[in-house]
This record gives sequence, structure tokens and C-alpha cells, in this order.
Amino acid sequence: MKVILLENVKKIGSIGEIIDVKRGFARNYLISKKKALFASKENIKEVEKIKQELSKKDQDRKKEALIIHEKIKNKKYVIKKLSTENNELYGSVKPTEISMILEKVDNVKINPSLIQPLTEIKSLGNFKVTISLHSEVETNIVIETVAQEETK
Repeated sequence: MKVILLENVKKIGSIGEIIDVKRGFARNYLISKKKALFASKENIKEVEKIKQELSKKDQDRKKEALIIHEKIKNKKYVIKKLSTENNELYGSVKPTEISMILEKVDNVKINPSLIQPLTEIKSLGNFKVTISLHSEVETNIVIETVAQEETK
């Protein structure tokens, strides 16, 4: 299925580009998240008209992403969790929890879908987490899990 991209999408393409993707990906992700339009003749003409505007919006998003990147890059965030005697957590630390910590500590709102822990956080210790703030801006933070009983 051919679609026209309305924003830069990592590993897919850039604004105004006409790409061929699978139907499900186009409908369920690109079109539903307003990242693309069906590549009809009318839509192609429409996107050509608003291409500069879309580029400007994308540059603004990139600037915001760079500001957030500078604010949180390589910072360490501590999460207190209940754990067993052999340092394993009851449950794991999910991206939604990381998002809430970022908002609470640094007042930065990040969608949990943009947060990717490099390994599952299921035990105590330090874990590297990658955050995709923009198609061209990524940052890394460290999540330290500590036992809840120890820090009363």
C-alpha cells in the first residue's frame, strides 16, 4: 500500500515521501497516528502544498526533543520496588513507570511508547534505557532499582 509521510519516521522515510508499506502497518500505525495519508492523487497534491509547514512543525518538534535530551541525558533515576532476598523484583519496571518518574523528577512528559529499556528490568541494579524523543534525537538514561525496605 502506498502512503505519503506527514512527518519523519525513523527507519521508514521523511516528510512528503511516498513509500510502499504493508496494509496493516499503514492502517494500524501510520494512518491512525496521523503520520501518513493514503497516496491518492488529491492527497499527493495536498501534501505538496503543505510540505513546508510540515517541515517547520517537524523542526519545532526536533528543537523540543533536543531541549528534553539536554535536560535528561545520562541522568540516573532511582525507583524503589519490593524485592526478594535474591535481589529479584516482584514484577518489573515498565515504561509507564519510567515515564511517571521522569515527569515527577524533571517535569518532562514522555510517552511510554518512546521508552525502550535495553533489557527487562526485573532485578535490583542499574539499567540503561533508550528514549526516542524524535526520529533524529535519542537519549539514554540509567534506571537504578533499589529495594523498598532499605530506604525507609
